[in-house]
Amino acid sequence: MENISEQQLTIFDELYEEVKITKPIRLIELFAGYGSQAMALERLGADFTHHKVIEFDRFAVNSYNAVHGTDFKVTDIRDIHAEDLEVTDTDKYCYIMTYSFPCTDLSVAGKMKGMKKGSGTRSGLLWEVERLLKEMSERPQILLMENVTQVHGKANIEDFRQWISFLESIGYQNFWQDLNAKNYGVAQNRNRCFMISLLGNYSYNFPHSILLKKKLKDYLEDNVDEKYYINNEKSDKLIKQLIDNGTLPQHNIGRQNHVAEFQNDIKIIGQMDNTIDHTFESSNRVYDTDGVAPAMTTCGGGGLQPKILEEQIPCKLNKDSEGHFVGLDNAKICCINTPTASTITSRYYKGIGAHNDNMCIVGQISSNCSKQYRIRKLTPRECGRLMSVSDEDIDKMAAVNSNTQLYKQFGNSIVVDVLCAIFKKQNIEQEKEK
Repeated sequence: MENISEQQLTIFDELYEEVKITKPIRLIELFAGYGSQAMALERLGADFTHHKVIEFDRFAVNSYNAVHGTDFKVTDIRDIHAEDLEVTDTDKYCYIMTYSFPCTDLSVAGKMKGMKKGSGTRSGLLWEVERLLKEMSERPQILLMENVTQVHGKANIEDFRQWISFLESIGYQNFWQDLNAKNYGVAQNRNRCFMISLLGNYSYNFPHSILLKKKLKDYLEDNVDEKYYINNEKSDKLIKQLIDNGTLPQHNIGRQNHVAEFQNDIKIIGQMDNTIDHTFESSNRVYDTDGVAPAMTTCGGGGLQPKILEEQIPCKLNKDSEGHFVGLDNAKICCINTPTASTITSRYYKGIGAHNDNMCIVGQISSNCSKQYRIRKLTPRECGRLMSVSDEDIDKMAAVNSNTQLYKQFGNSIVVDVLCAIFKKQNIEQEKEK
């Protein structure tokens, strides 16, 4: 067992300088989700096939098939055997088997019942991977594990060591390290444990971290449906409190007095009062978009999504001869906290210069209206972007899933850019056999 943090190499080119993958890759994804690993290999241009997908969640399988153009069926890992995975002809193919087993009983947000062998917990499904490996006459040359960092925490370290000991007993060299997405170009504070296991006497070093150039605001949609905005007592109370204490000066556009430059940090701008509806404390935090996002979770909606504060600047609107509002530009226009507020939707100004038909003006427009603030939930698309999923793939997933399922799937998955760093593009070029 080795936790690597020194000079970084790659599994694809320098497992020793003389070793390269010269064979097409057959990818086996256990606990596949929507296929983050496959997304990474596709993004890197790898020569690979979707060999096997094992996934119990039918909604995740729907997403996988929609994104990758496959036709896999819902499968429970407890119902399959080694012969179903068809690991054969390892002299002709390089098999990569991934297993991001459930973190339900490991994470702080979960039940914390552990992953002990024979425990029957969801996280205990790890040992089904052991069973499959024991059954195989030929084994994958590369294994990739991902899970929450609690997998090697105090409560689970002995089980983690037992797992590594088993892998060593069947010929794998194992290298593990915690990697945070914010250190690999993604503005999300998502720290996860990764382990690379190599069949044979090879070495591996994890990729160097890189400077984060993005912030949460870089992932936000330009126009957001009104349903994502929070209009209740606790949001109004927090905004009033922030304005009253000077954190959000009503008349200084840009909040220069509030936001300082910071890198790689979450910035909680405030917290809504959870005594009103007794929801989880973390779901009432409101984040500044000039920082990084918190880790995406399997919130599934229900108001548990991460919240952000948006600054919305009204502009003066004029009416044309028919009474339609004109003069809209790229600015988001909003006035809140007006007792007699009415909602003016896109139907009033469609086709007369509106920047986007989905833009919505909430409140009573006036020429002397000051800058206002609103709190809203991140949208499923924004959560997907923070997992490095392309808008094209998000559209495909959204076509076969509800928003609730999208939130869950993004929270359960792996950041694609982190996987790309692990696989490493410059070294994935597979030499063709001559």
